[in-house]
Amino acid sequence: MASSSKAGHILVTGGAGYIGSHTVRQLLGAGYRVVVLDDLSTGHRWAVSPQAALVVGNAGDKALVGALIEEHSVGAVVHFAGSIVVPESVADPLKYYGNNSGASRNLVEACLERGVERFVFSSTAAVYGIPEKLPVAETAATRPINPYGRSKLITEWMLEDVAASPDARGFRHVILRYFNVAGASLDGTLGQATEAATHLIKVACETACGAREKVTVFGTDYSTPDGTCIRDYIHVEDLARAHLDALRYLETSGASDTFNVGYGCGYSVREVLRMVEKVSGVKLRIEDGPRRAGDAAELVAETSRIRRVLGWAPRHEELEVICSTAYRWEVISRASPVPKAQVSG
Repeated sequence: MASSSKAGHILVTGGAGYIGSHTVRQLLGAGYRVVVLDDLSTGHRWAVSPQAALVVGNAGDKALVGALIEEHSVGAVVHFAGSIVVPESVADPLKYYGNNSGASRNLVEACLERGVERFVFSSTAAVYGIPEKLPVAETAATRPINPYGRSKLITEWMLEDVAASPDARGFRHVILRYFNVAGASLDGTLGQATEAATHLIKVACETACGAREKVTVFGTDYSTPDGTCIRDYIHVEDLARAHLDALRYLETSGASDTFNVGYGCGYSVREVLRMVEKVSGVKLRIEDGPRRAGDAAELVAETSRIRRVLGWAPRHEELEVICSTAYRWEVISRASPVPKAQVSG
């Protein structure tokens, strides 16, 4: 039977990835013991602190997960592992239902069978689709418009149904719906290392470093002040800390719940590009292009619940901080063949 999370380990699936590695480092800094399960398909071995145990494997491998729970007396799971590229999900939906929904089902079952009661799930604002009202509250209708969002929503439903079932055995969860995560650690040792990334700030910073030729603005005729899409960007360190707040909430007998993670304010594509130019000192080559199918004009989170219930408070919400840390990461990571991410929290 698994012990409490403080006495045992936190199992972090996908802990070698962008958000997962930042969260692992914060968990270690807070005194938790951590075991990371990652197949390294998109994550990186160097991104995992040496203070954490790293096991290379799939989060949907029920036998492996069960063995890890027993070996490390796992008391809680933070589940990041999954596929996240929207266009790819449209081209290969079964990959997303397998990697996201199917693997999560096996992971949750392993937790139930071995008495792990606390579960934090990495979800997405994509479950809302194109919202009718802004800012978007957790009570808004969930109408995802792509397989990525649907695969995450299926996992949300699964967690809710399991927690409400007669056989729940004390299982409780927190679902965190991310908005647009960006930035890098303040010391420049961790950041987004995903190849062929599509996130605006990552693309703009790569362009400023000369790794890309240009930045394309997809749509300039939206009903926004400058005609480009507006998004709620959240610094990765603030997002990582939300997972610690969620764990502490569950450790103090908090009930299963769902929270948006964002700042409640948005910036347009052009505002972001101007900021990247400011922090980098580089004039970007910017090309206007057509709208992308399914892009909402504006997507901003309503965040009062996570602040009130979990006590979460952002520390790095300034756009300049988000962009400057992202740019610094690009500069440092390109200057060194292996980024020095193994820094304790």
